Amino acid sequence: MKVQFTETVLRDANQSLMATRLPYADYEGILSTMDKAGYYSVECWGGATFDSCLRYLGEDPWERLRGIRKNMPNTKLQMLLRGQNLLGYKHYHDDVVEKFVELSIKNGIDIIRIFDALNDFRNLGTALDATMKFATPNTVASGCISYTQSPVHTVAKYVEMCKELQRMGFQTICLKDMAGTMSPYEAEGLIKGIKDAVGDMPVILHTHCTTGMAYMTVTKAIESGIDVIDTATSCFSNGTSQPATETMFYACQQYGIETGLNEDAINKVNDYFKPIKQKYIDNKTLNAKSLATDSQALVYKVPGGMLSNMIANLTDMKAMDKFDAALAEIPAVRADLGYPPLVTPLSQMVGNQAVTNVLLGERYKSISTEVKNYFKGEYGIAPAPVSEELQAKILGEGGQPVDCRIEDSKRDGSDFAAAKEALGDLARSEEDIMSYICFPVQAKKFFEDRKAKEENVVSYTIEAID
Repeated sequence: MKVQFTETVLRDANQSLMATRLPYADYEGILSTMDKAGYYSVECWGGATFDSCLRYLGEDPWERLRGIRKNMPNTKLQMLLRGQNLLGYKHYHDDVVEKFVELSIKNGIDIIRIFDALNDFRNLGTALDATMKFATPNTVASGCISYTQSPVHTVAKYVEMCKELQRMGFQTICLKDMAGTMSPYEAEGLIKGIKDAVGDMPVILHTHCTTGMAYMTVTKAIESGIDVIDTATSCFSNGTSQPATETMFYACQQYGIETGLNEDAINKVNDYFKPIKQKYIDNKTLNAKSLATDSQALVYKVPGGMLSNMIANLTDMKAMDKFDAALAEIPAVRADLGYPPLVTPLSQMVGNQAVTNVLLGERYKSISTEVKNYFKGEYGIAPAPVSEELQAKILGEGGQPVDCRIEDSKRDGSDFAAAKEALGDLARSEEDIMSYICFPVQAKKFFEDRKAKEENVVSYTIEAID
């Protein structure tokens, strides 16, 4: 028996614990060692990394990816892609999705893990087709299910979803338990059911330690036939992150399960990250709340990245005294929206609306544009009926959402033309244009800062020569 490991420290582990504030310079020195560790893959891109690079870290996300690829030539690099949302918070037109996938593969990505927050698989098709169109021999299209519990989410429904992903042409299936609420009992029934349904197709489990369930759940998943597990080097594990790589490696050894991991290399990885973690604890980027176990997450279903961002935002607003009330409001907002899985962008939409409700002291006194668009049908089909009262407030009496995939008709290149015109000589590549399409305000500021720094260097050099 063999179970392989995906290492998440470069993406989801630090995203969950410290809101994706880990700069490339902090880990460049360990990449060559990670390349020898024998991981199934290293998750290093996608998710919130793109936004965080531009908004907070002053980095070009494409340059980051190229740097990782250069230093890790022998390891599959993995990204998380939000289907038609790409890495942003709205749906993009099909030609944009296709070009983004092309550039991701060109710049070094091997495994594209594609999901839709509502498990509306119409929003996966374009990204899947593009992945296969631009595939290299190392490319893997991984279909992802956003796992949650609710009155409408059942084992039978999840098994049917997996069969549909297989029919669509995905090569692996990932169960994305973003809030860490999957129990060992649920894992056993679900994974056995899926393996029976999809045969030899590899199945992957991604979970979080937020609720304290993860180690038990992953162990039961291994017993039930899981092929790959997501883990984080131990100093960046636990809390809202994933289970520890070294711990699960040790447990697998005890069971006689092959992992392919190099024990010396994974220990060196952890030793390298220990002082980095301490630095972020000391400067309060890593909040103690993110390191704790919170069984109440079994009730409010909040994923790690959402929790760390809520903490960061409430801290910035000096409103951490509202934290518990905001958490308590999340299940109610989620029910009003028809029980969507709490994963980006739905997690941010539900979380932000819950915070707004609490801060204003009145439910839905102010409704975000994203929630309004959700009720219009712009994110897909809600898993269950939404609140009729809230729908009427947003759409008017008798108003109904549009039941269609709204982005499938536009392939005219207008997004690229508009971005190129807006950037002018600030844009130096297709990657720059794509960054602007995804995050126009943040990207333009980054490019302006880049140009200013280069002009200052030239000016300084001329003065030095004179």
